[in-house]
Amino acid sequence: MSSSSGEERSEIAFFDVETTVPTQPGQRRALLEFGAILVCPRKLVELDSYSTFVRPADLSLISTMSPRSNGITPDAVVSAPPFLQISDRVYDLLHGRIWAGHNILGFDCARIREAFAEIGKPAPEPKDTIDSYTLLKRTFGRRAGDMKMATLATYFGLGQQTHRSLDDVRMNLEVLKYCAAVLLLESSLCVTAEEVEPNTAQRNPFDMGQLSDEMEESYETSSTESSEMYSVESSEMSFAVAVSDGRSDLGGFLEPDEVLTSSISASFVTFSKKIQLFHETILRLRCSHLKVWFGISTNFLDHAGRPRLNFVVNAPQSLCKVLDACDVIARNLSSDSGSSSEWWPVVHSIYRIWR
Repeated sequence: MSSSSGEERSEIAFFDVETTVPTQPGQRRALLEFGAILVCPRKLVELDSYSTFVRPADLSLISTMSPRSNGITPDAVVSAPPFLQISDRVYDLLHGRIWAGHNILGFDCARIREAFAEIGKPAPEPKDTIDSYTLLKRTFGRRAGDMKMATLATYFGLGQQTHRSLDDVRMNLEVLKYCAAVLLLESSLCVTAEEVEPNTAQRNPFDMGQLSDEMEESYETSSTESSEMYSVESSEMSFAVAVSDGRSDLGGFLEPDEVLTSSISASFVTFSKKIQLFHETILRLRCSHLKVWFGISTNFLDHAGRPRLNFVVNAPQSLCKVLDACDVIARNLSSDSGSSSEWWPVVHSIYRIWR
């Protein structure tokens, strides 16, 4: 077994096992497949992966009717290595790392320990564990039903769960990313219902009917271009949140209507090579009432062709006007300085589409 220092073991090991399912009382489970990915905790990207079928000592334990084994037959594993042969690799992947997976505390961790006990070797021990089933039940609520992996995958439009180890751990990672993004947006954008609208204290932000009604009302006078955008997006976005910031500590922040665009200027911040915008002092904007739609959209896909989490801001015309002016001023400053860098507009086209 290879050894590594604690510092080198900073990756999170997402893993999953597939097993036989007992068909009679007292029958043990046998490992049929092991899959794991090592994930960078800072960027949540996959660094390494390993998966293999495992040949149980008794092939008769396999039931092709088992929903958990997903049709893994004796023929599929007859040429696979026994667990003893892969145990060093499994140990090296797991030992001393943070273990992560969906319901691993209730199932997978125990199966790993049983497999090592069966061959008479010490089992790997985790630095810590992240059980996404337990975690999401506590933080994500009941919005995704029973919180099983298949249900979460369907909720986010990630496709069907295959019940194959490597596919499942990769899906687990994607589900966590989506859930984290939703929770982050909620914590950033949601305020108390009384601050938003006094009559909506009991509203369910995930009610698609309410979303449709709000979008219809908000954009009944939209242009043809906007209407086409609405007809595509309204059936795919999850919910809308009206944001009103009631804090009293926003001195120096201007509402868009308070900004005189002719008074906006820009200069380079020498040490950081960034552009700073001014309106007498540093330009800081606040917008008391924004509507933000965010959710899964099949119009925008990741590198694997899966729908991505997106959000759309219904920016008022006054805000768009200020942002457009800032865009022009910053672009001109960059051009006048002789910069050859590609310009990324301050104002994304989505503002113009939804204006």
